[in-house]
Amino acid sequence: MSGATTVDLYEVTMAMAYLREGMTAPATFSLFVRELPPDRGFLVSAGLESALDFLSGFRVGPEDVDDFAAALHRPRSDLEPLLGLELTGQVRAVPEGRVVLAGEPLLELTAPLPQAQLVETYLLNRLSHQTAIASKSARCVLAAAGHPVVDFSLRRTHGPEAGFEAARLGAMVGFAGTSNVAAARAEGLTAVGTMAHSFVEAFGAEEEAFRAFARSHPGPVTFLVDTYDTETGVRTAARVLRDLDLGSGSAIRLDSGDLGSLAVMARGILDAAGLPDVRIVASGGLDEYAVAELVRSGAPIDTYAVGTRVGVSADAPFLDSAYKLVEYDGRPVMKLSSAKVTAPGPKQIFRRPGYPDVVGLRDERPPPDGQPLLATVMRDGQRTGERPALDEARAWFTADLAELPQDARRITDPTAPRAVFSEQLTALADRVRHRIEEEVLAPGGVRAADESGPRRPGPR
Repeated sequence: MSGATTVDLYEVTMAMAYLREGMTAPATFSLFVRELPPDRGFLVSAGLESALDFLSGFRVGPEDVDDFAAALHRPRSDLEPLLGLELTGQVRAVPEGRVVLAGEPLLELTAPLPQAQLVETYLLNRLSHQTAIASKSARCVLAAAGHPVVDFSLRRTHGPEAGFEAARLGAMVGFAGTSNVAAARAEGLTAVGTMAHSFVEAFGAEEEAFRAFARSHPGPVTFLVDTYDTETGVRTAARVLRDLDLGSGSAIRLDSGDLGSLAVMARGILDAAGLPDVRIVASGGLDEYAVAELVRSGAPIDTYAVGTRVGVSADAPFLDSAYKLVEYDGRPVMKLSSAKVTAPGPKQIFRRPGYPDVVGLRDERPPPDGQPLLATVMRDGQRTGERPALDEARAWFTADLAELPQDARRITDPTAPRAVFSEQLTALADRVRHRIEEEVLAPGGVRAADESGPRRPGPR
């Protein structure tokens, strides 16, 4: 099935109307997050690369027209004006890995109006989901305070593709590895894994299971020690590791219970057995809140394995994102709905040391200490350069995070910086608002009275 049908139906109905009315002039849409979720002091831009892959191959084919006609219960001939439609426009976007704030455009697309409308759903899906996961993962790295974090999320993410994205995005913000073999191979990540409780249960006793595992994997190994009784499991693991001289680089994994106190107990047993180099890995429902508490308590845990709660961003599983028309045929437009007012015109974000960012117009000069974030990544429907390496996104994240105020980095009750509008953007918004009030909202206004005037699409 073509990606062109991965679309909300109303995008199709609007595109049909635009084509019928001859409204194919360039339109600029801005994709942004209105407000950050609770307990978020920042977001990490993500999803751009897969969005560009989609856009560069976007084309409405014969099968898509058939599907659109069937969905609308209309003759195929009614939908044929969409046949062959492909993206020919420009994309400016914040590179993956960069810290972003509420109200800042992650992406702006300029293309003939029907084209720009049809790709809305896919772009929102990609950037919203991946930005949410990347931001959650980044908070885990902050909470771990230098301890390695690894991804165990694949088995409970919302589909295998989402699991792949979680592994990639975790690596982008500093995870040390992933259990996802496909993602590790495709993205050049470190694959990590231990054993399941079923492996231990399949044998007659824990020691038999540990020795069998070591025979197949000569080292280093990680033994799961809490299938039955955790203290007994740690002692058994210590005995096997010492007997087989597998201490260096090996580990035990704690997966349930009071992980802090169990880690203290386990560390004592391992050290007493002469195994100070054996690491302790903790897993089992962890996210940044649990990791932060374990680190704060001084628990002797070396590596944190995070899974379900991070792979689905359990406490903030969605973003209040939007894709809004900001200019059509050279005319700036804006939405005035209560609590959902948008800013008109194509934009630029200017990053200043220590924040706050300035959101200005696309072509205005940056402030003296500001650097533009939005870069042209697609022109004439094709990428402007090679797909960036994951290391490049990781470098952007590291640099932006270092400049982020400490209050925004807090795991609980963070204070997010607020971007400010430039004087030029503020002035444009005032002019557009005034024009709408005079021409559209005023009783008997020009547009209300002149039904023969040009039709003006506004944002949803």
